[in-house]
Amino acid sequence: MGLANSAEQPLPVRTVARSLVEWIDKLGRVWVEGQVTQVSKRPGTVYLTLRDPVADMSLSVTCARGVCEAVVPPLTEGTRVVIHGKPEFYAGRGTLSLKAIEIRQVGVGELLARLERLKVLLGQEGLFAPHLKKPLPFLPRRVGLITGRASAAERDVLENARRRWPAVDFDVREVAVQGHLAVEQVIGALQALDASPEVDVIVIARGGGSVEDLLPFSDEALCRAVARCRTPVVSAIGHEPDSPLLDLVADVRCSTPTDAGKRVVPDVQEEGQRVRQARDRCRRVVTQLVSTERARLDAVRSRPALADPTSLVEARRHDVDALRERARRCTGAQLERAQSDLDHVLARVVALSPQATLDRGYAVVQDEEGAVVRDADAVPPGTDLQVRLASGVLFVTAE
Repeated sequence: MGLANSAEQPLPVRTVARSLVEWIDKLGRVWVEGQVTQVSKRPGTVYLTLRDPVADMSLSVTCARGVCEAVVPPLTEGTRVVIHGKPEFYAGRGTLSLKAIEIRQVGVGELLARLERLKVLLGQEGLFAPHLKKPLPFLPRRVGLITGRASAAERDVLENARRRWPAVDFDVREVAVQGHLAVEQVIGALQALDASPEVDVIVIARGGGSVEDLLPFSDEALCRAVARCRTPVVSAIGHEPDSPLLDLVADVRCSTPTDAGKRVVPDVQEEGQRVRQARDRCRRVVTQLVSTERARLDAVRSRPALADPTSLVEARRHDVDALRERARRCTGAQLERAQSDLDHVLARVVALSPQATLDRGYAVVQDEEGAVVRDADAVPPGTDLQVRLASGVLFVTAE
C-alpha cells in the first residue's frame, strides 16, 4: 500500500480499509465458474455462496435481484454457474465479495464436453488401464457401502446381497450423493473404508438421475481418490445408460445397485450346487478308478502264472531235474575218462620206476653221500656203501 508505518506509528483501520478498497477497485471484471451452495434472497439484493467443485474454497457473491431472477431455470443449491462480476471490498464489514452483473447456468452440452475432456485427460494418465483393475474377493469379510441416506440404492444392494449370502457383513456409510457436499462426503467415506483392514470391497451406489445429478461421480477429485484406493471399488451409479467417469476408474462397473449386490458376494445356493456337483464328479472319478483297477487286478489274477502258480514251478522243476541228470552223467563220464587216464599214467610210472627194477632182483649201490656207484674202480677199499634192494637196505664195506 506504500504507507509508512511502524509499531510506534501504526495505521488506523480506516486507512488500511480504504487502501484495500482502492486497490481492489483497480481489478477488472472476471468470469468465475463454480457451484451454488447457498441462495439468500433479500429485498433488492441476492446473496450467493459460490463453491469450487474440486478444492475446499468458496466465495461470496452479491447481485441485484433482477440479475438472479433472469436466470432460467431458477438458481438452486448445487447448480453449476458461470458469473461475470467484479471483486469488491466492503470496508464497513471488512469482507470481500464478487458483485455479479451476469449469471449463466452451465448447459448440459457444455458439461458433457468438459466431462469428455476430463475423460481424455484421465485416460492419458492411465487411470482407466485394465492392468490396474483389482479383482474382487470371492467371499469378502466385510463390504463397505457408500450411498445416500435411506435410499433405494442402499436397499437394493443390501437385500440382493443378503438374499445371495445371508451372512454377509456391511459397513454402510450414508453420505450426500447429490449437490455441492456430495464429492467431499463420498471421498471422506471412501478413505475411511479403505483404511479399515476388515473391509475387503467398497461399493459406491446411487440411483438414476439427470446428468447434473450424477456430476459428483464424474468429479476429478473423486476419480483420483478411487484410483488411489488399495481396496477394490465397485461402481453402481444410476442405470445402464448412465456412465459417469467413476465407472471407468472403478475396478468393477455394475449397471445398477441391484447388480452390485449380486456381484460382491457369491450365491450360497449356486455355490452349494457347485459343491454337490464337484462331489458327484469326484465320486464318479473315484468309482471309475476303482473299477478300472479292479478289472486290471482280475485280468492279472486270471493269467496262468497267477491262476496256477505251481504249473510254472513244476515245469521248471522238471527242467532242473533233467539238467541235474545231464550234469551227473557228464560229470561221471569226465571222471571215468580221468580215472582211465590216471590208471594209464600210473601204469607207465610204475613200469618206469626204479622200484620196479629192484622188484625184478636188481640192487642200487650208493656211497656215503647217497650218490649211485656206477664204477667199482671209483670206490676205494674200505669205503662204506649201502645197497638198496627191492625191500630194505644193506650196509657193506668195499674190499
